[in-house]
Amino acid sequence: MMNMKSFALLLAAALLPAAAARADGERLRPATANPSYQQECGGCHLAYPPALLPAASWQRITADLGKHYGSDASLDPATTQTLTRWLLLNAGSGKRAREAPQQDRITRAAWFQRKHDELPAGVWQRPAIKSPANCAACHTGAEQGDFSEHRVRVPR
Repeated sequence: MMNMKSFALLLAAALLPAAAARADGERLRPATANPSYQQECGGCHLAYPPALLPAASWQRITADLGKHYGSDASLDPATTQTLTRWLLLNAGSGKRAREAPQQDRITRAAWFQRKHDELPAGVWQRPAIKSPANCAACHTGAEQGDFSEHRVRVPR
């Protein structure tokens, strides 16, 4: 027989994926994590939530990892295939991913530029930020897929 504490834990575990969904209905964090993605991609930069780009962008990115934004991020074929499959499965499909941004860069997406248009250009040059691609500099929950405006802390 299940006691109330066990039931509450079971209920919380069942609702966790829903907590990752955004208010606009688009999920940023995939329902299932991929440790290889976290290790291979997150080893160099934030393991961006796949929902931030459309499938076409992820397809191009993983097809040319030897020239990954100026770096060689080549992986063995099996790992590349596994990551590509997972990224395509979890790619954005809502309004955020309606069209592929220039150069398949999240920071070139219309939604990204609209969300950050109030920031002066000099913000990106601050030593603690360095680049618009450094999401975790301001979004304290970025590693967990939390980009809520309520938890933004822009370093000075």
